[in-house]
Amino acid sequence: MTILDLGCGTSKTRGAIGIDIIPITGVDAVVDLRRYPYPFPSNTFSEIYILDVIEHLPDTIRVMEELYRIALPEALIYVRVVNWNHRYSAMDPTHLGLFTENSFDFFGKRKGRSYYTHARFAVEKVEYIYDARARRWLRSERLMKSASNYLCNVLQGLIFTLRAIK
Repeated sequence: MTILDLGCGTSKTRGAIGIDIIPITGVDAVVDLRRYPYPFPSNTFSEIYILDVIEHLPDTIRVMEELYRIALPEALIYVRVVNWNHRYSAMDPTHLGLFTENSFDFFGKRKGRSYYTHARFAVEKVEYIYDARARRWLRSERLMKSASNYLCNVLQGLIFTLRAIK
């Protein structure tokens, strides 16, 4: 199993090759993820982690196409993002993209958009990360999920498990 952690920072996934734009402890290779193609052969990785990174990159579709290219068939890709209407999405001036729990449907089950990219992923799982303050006030998972559709700062982030469809 070959694992890649893109934008790992100081929290590289155990057993992964760690990539970041800054040469800090734990980084195995310095790579600018805004430059394409990524320096890996096609069909290499069985797992790819891109945690709290994709929202900092200017071209989500191109990033997803690169992940698709370097992923093995059926590879799992783990993506963590800040939810679009949480204060963290707007307070970080380096955030360039916004994401919802349906953003990655664009690369699979969302019909009528397949001509924009050849990259195909199945959304296997979506995990919800709720804001600590919202948890104290709303307490119930069901109530938080419902409230996050109408109120800001309830849903803090999302973790997607995607599977490459080749």
